[in-house]
Amino acid sequence: MILTTTNSVEDYKILEYRGIVSGTAVNIQKMKMTFNMEKYYAAISESISEVKEQAFTQLKENAEKLNANAVVGINVEVELTASNYVTVTITGTAVSIIKKRE
Repeated sequence: MILTTTNSVEDYKILEYRGIVSGTAVNIQKMKMTFNMEKYYAAISESISEVKEQAFTQLKENAEKLNANAVVGINVEVELTASNYVTVTITGTAVSIIKKRE
């Protein structure tokens, strides 16, 4: 599965647009506030990475359900709520692509 923020994939031709797909994930465990800001920001960074990975997995699964082999035009949104939950939403267009002949 090829994932890209661009609207095309170099050396590939889009055969069919399959539809818009998304993946959303929220950290299950609420992050604890701490007086050590370095630890707090490190925890946020780690949480975002984990949640983003979950959202990408969901995005790929949704694209595969549409028989796509790539997702183009990906947009990633990260939200930290006032109650310290991290939400990541990823959207893109699922497509079928083939390598161009040289």
